[in-house]
Amino acid sequence: MRKNIWLDGMMGVVVGDALGCPVQFISREEIAARAKGPVTGMESGGVYRMPAGTWTDDSSMALAALDSIRKMGEVNLEDIMNNFVAWYEDGKYTPFGEPFDRGNTCSNAIEDYERGKDVTSCGGTSEHSNGNGSLMRIMPVCLFEYEKNDPEQQAVKTVHEVSGLTHNHLRSKIACGLYYFCVKNIIDGKGSLKERLQSGLDEGFSCYEKDLSNRTQLAYYARLRDLSGFAEIPESGIESTGYVVHSLEAAIWSLLRTDNFKDCLLTAVNLGDDADTVGAISGGLAALYYGYESIPEEWLEAIQRREWIEELCKKR
Repeated sequence: MRKNIWLDGMMGVVVGDALGCPVQFISREEIAARAKGPVTGMESGGVYRMPAGTWTDDSSMALAALDSIRKMGEVNLEDIMNNFVAWYEDGKYTPFGEPFDRGNTCSNAIEDYERGKDVTSCGGTSEHSNGNGSLMRIMPVCLFEYEKNDPEQQAVKTVHEVSGLTHNHLRSKIACGLYYFCVKNIIDGKGSLKERLQSGLDEGFSCYEKDLSNRTQLAYYARLRDLSGFAEIPESGIESTGYVVHSLEAAIWSLLRTDNFKDCLLTAVNLGDDADTVGAISGGLAALYYGYESIPEEWLEAIQRREWIEELCKKR
């Protein structure tokens, strides 16, 4: 185990988020056709006209969850949700004290919680509640469960509960669960990144298949069963929308098609569309494998509130 997997994983999320922020909502064709061409490093601008190194709601909500876990020493659903409220209403856990890029499903869940719904019922449960808004922020929960070394069923239960705060549909929960198994196997596994990802996904599919009620939703992730075949899919066969299945696929594909952190993240964000979130999801896994030291220093230097984030990652 590395000396600080929290620093690796969380800074990977933040850097990927910030790298993709300026090209969020832009198609890959539009990115390629820009005067300056595809993304090659941290940029300013974008739909929100932010300075370089600005991270979005993806990192804000992940950092809100991380702060709760560090403070409480456990996964406390109400405390995490209260931190989400502090982000949503007061701009806590943001680069500049003002929340932006707030997704509809997360917003609805937080507002329902504020109106009195409890943490088990405020998250969206409809077919249309399967955006990537819980997957983008699940890294600190995965790291906590890894270090706690809970039995797999308990770990998955906790991951599902935290997903369910905003995204309470089983499809979204499964994405977060598969991500947990990828985190676990990247840290503990042997061999190449592809081999560790395959081991993680195999373990995840095996866990979910023990309950027949999971199979309908698990089938949405069928393309991830064979990563050798999945890696051969051309870019045109990969979608990078805000749909949770697309986001997880795009992130895994970016990891498989590259052999270093920098190229992985550039591949991910240049897919376009929900570029910040695909960057965040892939960035967390990439940094766990390649290490914090693999993140280009010029990217780290651009990150807004870098020192605060890194200090939060180092807290015990």
